[in-house]
Amino acid sequence: MSDNPSTSAVTTKPKLLTLLRQAIRVRQYALRTEEVYVGWARRYIHFHGLRHPQDLGGPEVTAFLTHLASERNVSASTQSQARAALLFLYREVLGVDLPWLDEVVIAKPSRHLPVVLTPREVERLLNELSGAQWLVAALLYGTGMRLLEGLRLRVKDVEFTRRECVVRDGKGGKDRVTVLPENLIGPLQQQLVSAKVQHERDLAAGLPGVWLPDALAVKYPAAPRVWGWQWVFPSPATSTDPRSGVERRHHLHEQSVQRAVSLAARRAGVDKPVSPHVLRHSFATHLLQAGYDIRTVQELLGHADVRTTMIYTHVLNRGGRGVRSPLDSF
Repeated sequence: MSDNPSTSAVTTKPKLLTLLRQAIRVRQYALRTEEVYVGWARRYIHFHGLRHPQDLGGPEVTAFLTHLASERNVSASTQSQARAALLFLYREVLGVDLPWLDEVVIAKPSRHLPVVLTPREVERLLNELSGAQWLVAALLYGTGMRLLEGLRLRVKDVEFTRRECVVRDGKGGKDRVTVLPENLIGPLQQQLVSAKVQHERDLAAGLPGVWLPDALAVKYPAAPRVWGWQWVFPSPATSTDPRSGVERRHHLHEQSVQRAVSLAARRAGVDKPVSPHVLRHSFATHLLQAGYDIRTVQELLGHADVRTTMIYTHVLNRGGRGVRSPLDSF
């Protein structure tokens, strides 16, 4: 190895990141996780002057994580994400178990109440959307799904008879069942008709079918071309899979929905910061306002701990924790 740190990093960095990607893929982590972990590895290397992580260790990881909290002022969740990425790099790629990082300055957790729309604001927002973008937004509000959960919905997981949607591999790798709104049955059935026409065109064009997790693709090799496994919301264009290099039709891109919802909120005159996730917050809040049990809402949202769901109970404390202002007694 060269004594020049810059030269060392240039010659070994591509190999290290390749090994990191391979370790992530062997464990079948999501592509999003792969990009996040690789991104933190790059930042860590640059922070320490392009030195190879093999030549660094616990003190250097501690310094980097402390820098994120004390100088970059990142959130606690962002710092935790960086820590997980670096521990994975050392443990799974470099074969080094780092000691417990007691000296890390921990970013202060933020405790913000979620942005919630009123039912009237939701109605105005949805009225500014159309087509698949409207249906996705309505589904998020009507079911409480996260954006990617809705976009990754497959045909077989929409149960019209039982009026439910099955969320597969949600946050934490868990499956759950949520409600299917009566008002969306017709629009969803129409969406499936259009999606099936596109699917049949793709088969005729020789496309390989929908993406499946590696284990499922091996166990059911014919499944990618079977109708039930297709996306409910397929993308209007095909794209190349960044891992396999195979061209196929993916689901709608999350950024297109995020952009559409943000612009719709602006047109609707909603002055709150609105993203698709706000519709999930609004779903939970409106159910609690309607008198539904918090445990039921917890199950529909897929929260592991009811304390996470309890943040939505702030809406029940009307007018500042239910207190009647003395000014109102005049």
